[in-house]
Amino acid sequence: MGKTKLVFKRFESKYLLSPERYRRLRERLDAYIEPDEYFKSTVCSVYYDSPDYELIRRSIEGPVYKEKLRLRSYNVPGPEDQVFVELKKKFKGVVYKRRLGMTARQAEDYLAGRAAAPVDDQMTREIDWFRQFNAPVPKVFIACDREAYRAKDEPELRVTFDRDIRWRSDRLSLIAGDQGQVLTAPGEVLMELKIPGAAPLWLSRLLSEEALFPTGFSKYGVCYKEHILPETINGVIFSA
Repeated sequence: MGKTKLVFKRFESKYLLSPERYRRLRERLDAYIEPDEYFKSTVCSVYYDSPDYELIRRSIEGPVYKEKLRLRSYNVPGPEDQVFVELKKKFKGVVYKRRLGMTARQAEDYLAGRAAAPVDDQMTREIDWFRQFNAPVPKVFIACDREAYRAKDEPELRVTFDRDIRWRSDRLSLIAGDQGQVLTAPGEVLMELKIPGAAPLWLSRLLSEEALFPTGFSKYGVCYKEHILPETINGVIFSA
């Protein structure tokens, strides 16, 4: 198994696919992609935000620069299993991601301010600065069932398909299971392209021929706008 990557710089674009469009696209993609090292997993994330949801409110306004902090695992972890504290930034369409690996117990203690990070390096300092400036707390848990692929001719180009996206605003711990309220329509699939540079010709042609255009679908953003915002005043939930 390869070494876990902790620093990313790439372009990311998302496409929300109906079941029919997904099946047609998958048939055409088979010639160009293959399962990657972590082919199937349940991606679990706890999103951290300021107490009044300032970070997600700022993000959905579409600024040139935005950032988010989340705690992520691939499948439901136990207290001593590895998870990742991720600081994700986006500037002029380019995504930069830094992440720290540690156990689920260490990560929750670190983000709650009960303990220092197990390592002290530049990534830790960036995350510490973000935490000091924004005072983030856990706000939303989101999970999805993912299939991950890489391009046969360019392994750094990844294609992921997320199904059964679900969320909850209680039990905000990765070790509490992956149950939640459904966020997308039945059968819908969220495809995400993660491209380190320019898209290869075959991919550009395929997207054009299928008339596929990126969507601004953000799991946390959709969750906030459709489910949390209607029940809040100044970031405070006022109805169950």
